[in-house]
Amino acid sequence: MGSPPRLRIATRQSRLALWQSEHAASQLRKADSGLEVDLLPMSTRGDEVLDRSLAQIGGKGLFLKELEHALLDRHADVAVHSLKDVPAESPDGLVLAAVLPRANWADLWLTRDGREPADLPEGSRVGTSSLRRQSQLLMNYPHLEVVPVRGNVETRLGRMSSGAVEAVVLAAAGIERLGLTPAHSRALLPPDFLPAPGQGVIVLQCRADDDRTRNRLAALECARTREQVDAERAVVKVLGADCRMPLAALAERRDGELFLAARLARPDGGDAIDVALSGPPDQAGELGRRVGERLLQLGAMSLLSRI
Repeated sequence: MGSPPRLRIATRQSRLALWQSEHAASQLRKADSGLEVDLLPMSTRGDEVLDRSLAQIGGKGLFLKELEHALLDRHADVAVHSLKDVPAESPDGLVLAAVLPRANWADLWLTRDGREPADLPEGSRVGTSSLRRQSQLLMNYPHLEVVPVRGNVETRLGRMSSGAVEAVVLAAAGIERLGLTPAHSRALLPPDFLPAPGQGVIVLQCRADDDRTRNRLAALECARTREQVDAERAVVKVLGADCRMPLAALAERRDGELFLAARLARPDGGDAIDVALSGPPDQAGELGRRVGERLLQLGAMSLLSRI
């Protein structure tokens, strides 16, 4: 009798990344009770370089390059990522084989004392490493000062708790997955705030030629989530964007149609372009392409040239 089938999952080392990878592993074991799954925690450049913003060191793609190399070198069979960190184009030889059901896609405003953004005094410091979050904060609350805060969820919450910043903005999905219950938080929601394309979604990546693994991962695929992220990520692709761009997008079903809203904004909050269109859910990628092209028509490249 042969040895049981085994999958090796490459993952970042943060507590949130390990939670996401263990969640994927448990779903894979559920789909095949005879499957053995091992986690291979790895450090990435995005985790190691914390004294500069992501935009300065190459964007969120730095959170996954080492994991992708492990796949291509056949040291791992699967890599688990937060989809919002994944560039629109996959490297040659790799494929995003499954998207898991979307969690809470909102951003959270977190403070020590429950004060709203409008209640903070002029010049109050708010921590975020995201140009998208920064641009939307300053569009709505220009009296705030946004400062870069890097590190894992606990580190960024610690900056707020210690008083280094008055507030931080973090993804709700990460807070909820870690089981954290901040005393004071509120969701930043449309129309004032839109999330990153793919926010709240865990994605499983593998080698394109590994049919056995692709078939295993397919059991975890959420068709409704794939529809949403295909639309959102098509906008990113049209703009030639990477994760450094202050681009927000959210696709949702409304009355049987897929509704997609996207926003491209200057990091200083001084200018923004908004586009919202709807279309058939089975043409999600085409809807995203149309939204992206409309952003271009309205001056996206001119806006980006001023960043």
